[in-house]
Amino acid sequence: MDIYMKAIGIDIGTTTISAVVFDDTQERVLKALTIQNGSFIRTEHEWERLQDVEIIIEKAKNVLDELLKLYPDTGTIGLTGQMHGILYVDDGGKCCSPLYTWQDQRGNLPEFEGLSLAQWVSQKSGVQVFTGYGTITHLYQQRKGQVPQKAVSFCTVPDYLGMVITGRKEPLLHISMAASLGFFDGRKKEFLKEKLEGLGMDTDMLPEVTDTFSAIGAYQGRPVTVAIGDNQASFLGAVGVRENTVLLNVGTGGQVSVVSDRFIEAEGIEARPLSADKYLLVGSSLCGGRAYAILENFFRSYGTAAGIEDVPQYDIMEKLAGKGMKLQDGMEVTTTFNGTRTNPSLRGSIHNISKDNFTPEGLIYGVLRGIAEELHDMFQVMRGYTGIKADRLIGSGNGVRKNTVLRHIFEELFEARLFMAKYKEEAACGAAISSCHKEK
Repeated sequence: MDIYMKAIGIDIGTTTISAVVFDDTQERVLKALTIQNGSFIRTEHEWERLQDVEIIIEKAKNVLDELLKLYPDTGTIGLTGQMHGILYVDDGGKCCSPLYTWQDQRGNLPEFEGLSLAQWVSQKSGVQVFTGYGTITHLYQQRKGQVPQKAVSFCTVPDYLGMVITGRKEPLLHISMAASLGFFDGRKKEFLKEKLEGLGMDTDMLPEVTDTFSAIGAYQGRPVTVAIGDNQASFLGAVGVRENTVLLNVGTGGQVSVVSDRFIEAEGIEARPLSADKYLLVGSSLCGGRAYAILENFFRSYGTAAGIEDVPQYDIMEKLAGKGMKLQDGMEVTTTFNGTRTNPSLRGSIHNISKDNFTPEGLIYGVLRGIAEELHDMFQVMRGYTGIKADRLIGSGNGVRKNTVLRHIFEELFEARLFMAKYKEEAACGAAISSCHKEK
């Protein structure tokens, strides 16, 4: 195994492109840059969410070149970015399509025997895959005769950046990226080719897969490591591979993640490939921080109706949440306002309302606790299957970073200390870390 001291990590997100220069020996970020992605393509269909690949690659390459000029002693380059979405490449390794992002909704259109393609695929194969996942996008394009004529394979946009800067002609996907496309056996670490062939897919177009952080080529003499999924990269950037350490991320959604050496199958829990012998167990809530934002909008709307200036209410809400924490018998709020992945029709609820807790502070604290309890319940499922403990908590995302009461609730539920992630650009740092310890 080669060990490098400095690495550049690039994270191609849906809205931004971030990059860091990471010193692996000192475990610190030397330089960070973030620019707007700005590549969405206007189309005539509301359900299409496409991005211009050339714009993305040009911007990412410019950022990379800028950092290499500032830090010419950089040893290696790691890549990560948005998962699930795909672009097509020809036999020369050149992109011949837009990027069909993870937000694309063509898989939900009711065009196949009265069903959406995602529904039809689930009924025919028994495999649940969501719209925006690469295999669903490709099946839709194939069934509609819309696959580019020159296309011989497909990959994610971070994978394509790796191809461009190294001159590679064929995509090579890390298992973390391959799994995000759907129809992937996480235990065997391979695509479910027979299932896909049963649906009529030409599986010769599936990209090659690797389970190591291997080099795919070089750029300006520096090894470039295979791109890893942004979820796995964020975990590496925040936690590393420490066992019994739980990552709690609350942004728009919510997520609880922990490393395991066991592959598990449990409702509401995903076992995402991380490395050759490790999995990332992930539980995701659809609301998370959005639940708190909905509550903030509730208070703001009332204030506006009462003639109060329309300004953010978060500072006031945090003060009230502290008071709500002192209530002896609080209201119980279930924050599944948008349902769950396994039950989209589920809705939130409020219980145990009394004359003492039916107050703004009681409601605010109840929502925060509901956000935390949903993630804690998912962790309890993981723990039941694996015996994993929560010896240490790492918090990330603005929902945790900006809310001291939520951090306190997490510590109380998990019975462990919570520390904030060291690096803001977690995914880019994780990509850099993966390349620092790449396999030969």
